[in-house]
Amino acid sequence: MKENRALKKLSILAVSGLILASCSPKLKFDANPIKADSSLKKKAKVEEEQLKHWSSADLLTDTIPGMSVDRAYQEIIRDQEGKKVIVAVVDSGIDNEHEDLASVMWVNPKETENGKDDDGNGYVDDIYGWNFLGDIVEENMEYTRIYRDYKDQFDNIERADVAEEDLKWFDLYVKAKEELQQEKGKSNAQKMGYENMLNNIQQTRANLAEAMGMDQFTKAELRSFKSETDELKEQKAFLLNFMDNVGDDLDDVESQLGEAINYFGGRIDSHFNVDLNARAEKLGDDENDFSITVYGNNQVAGPDPKKEDAKHGTHVAGIIAADRYNDIGLRGIAHNAEIMSVRAVPDGDEYDKDIANALRYAVDNGAKVINTSFGKYFSPYPEVVEDALRYADQNDVLIVNAAGNDALDLDEVRVYPNDQTPENPEEIVSNFLNVGSITPNYGEKMVSSFSNYGKKSVDIFAPGSQIYSSTPLNEYEFLQGTSMAAPSVAGIAALIRSYYPKLSAAQVKEIIMESGLTYNGDVIVGGDASDKRPFKSLSVSGKFANLYNALILAKEY
Repeated sequence: MKENRALKKLSILAVSGLILASCSPKLKFDANPIKADSSLKKKAKVEEEQLKHWSSADLLTDTIPGMSVDRAYQEIIRDQEGKKVIVAVVDSGIDNEHEDLASVMWVNPKETENGKDDDGNGYVDDIYGWNFLGDIVEENMEYTRIYRDYKDQFDNIERADVAEEDLKWFDLYVKAKEELQQEKGKSNAQKMGYENMLNNIQQTRANLAEAMGMDQFTKAELRSFKSETDELKEQKAFLLNFMDNVGDDLDDVESQLGEAINYFGGRIDSHFNVDLNARAEKLGDDENDFSITVYGNNQVAGPDPKKEDAKHGTHVAGIIAADRYNDIGLRGIAHNAEIMSVRAVPDGDEYDKDIANALRYAVDNGAKVINTSFGKYFSPYPEVVEDALRYADQNDVLIVNAAGNDALDLDEVRVYPNDQTPENPEEIVSNFLNVGSITPNYGEKMVSSFSNYGKKSVDIFAPGSQIYSSTPLNEYEFLQGTSMAAPSVAGIAALIRSYYPKLSAAQVKEIIMESGLTYNGDVIVGGDASDKRPFKSLSVSGKFANLYNALILAKEY
């Protein structure tokens, strides 16, 4: 009798297990992995309309090194439902009212906008996420802050005279001072150069217009103009050179130069300005006091009504999860993702404290994937961010990170954040996926000229050049950077975790790296045509991400 009762219990448990298994949101499909073909050549130029969706293209059918997103939806995902996955975007802020994002924003189910902390997490009215920057937009670079904070203590002091416990800060100060002087000098020179160029164009344009007897002229009209003096001949040649190599429309050329002048002028006014202390003035928080974790506000788009400073984060969010079914804008990669906005990246370098708190906030509020499209080369408290990475690892949250845009070998140069250093390439966590950028050009021009790389420190590549996505106030733009490559992979990760929720963050990372495609040839590195290296030597996996293959491999897992 006891044996029968035991068998009956086991039978019930077995049936329950079968029922649970059958309800699991695993995909049902029959497909074979895509294999790369290094002999492929692009059949035709990528036109703008196709360029808007190139990251979703398929290498074999389109001869574009996209991630086979559309093919995956057509042949694998189809109309099968998966589990909702929260993807946190730690960035400059997100326009949560954007027409292509409003329907996919995470909404805190435990919070009501009533001026109270309903869910008891310390963050009042955190409906869509949290803004750790408050009203800060412009900020210093980290090396500027280090120089400012330690100038009085270490300036004009020899290393031999520094107390042992202060040597870390002294060495950091010396390095920061040198970097500040170099970068500020470069920006001053570039701003002045563009100003001179603009002035020369405007003056030359006015002289030629007067000589030609017209207010405006086309390139054809300028070319046919017969110059009477050597001076006019020189001015004509000067302008034609610009119109041939930069753009026929001189108004547009002048506009581009104006933007460049504003950019470098902005860097001088904020990035290198030691008199700017935005955190004290606009946030009132001490970046060195890590005991305080609640500060800022719930305005996830930032303080600007035009939301211009939220452009970067809005673009990133659209790549991951823009509404695929509303027939406007673009189709995000992950249709089951909910975007949590965590604002922690200003126009300048992010603070270690903010990033650590942002990561922990995302983990504590249910994110299973975190996109971190930011980075810097100076960090006073790297251990604080590393502890937050470990916290995410312990809670099974995958972090997808942008490798950086300085065409550097990260095996030799340390960047923050990362899960390893040039001195110690052993990874400190298993949940950190570092992503480089590729272009739509399969072949030797495939690696983006700006992308960082590293055989030990960059895990995989993904589409990051000329990426079309959402920008604030219901607009859309092409932007580029490893900042765009990371969310491409975050979208893949979200879909894997949607349909295979039992896979760990470490397994998802492994699947994405193993399932990618490669190019068995040399590629140009850093935009230098004389520097060609095997594509396989530029990352740990030697591959670029592919959703189609990733879903097939996830099923095998």
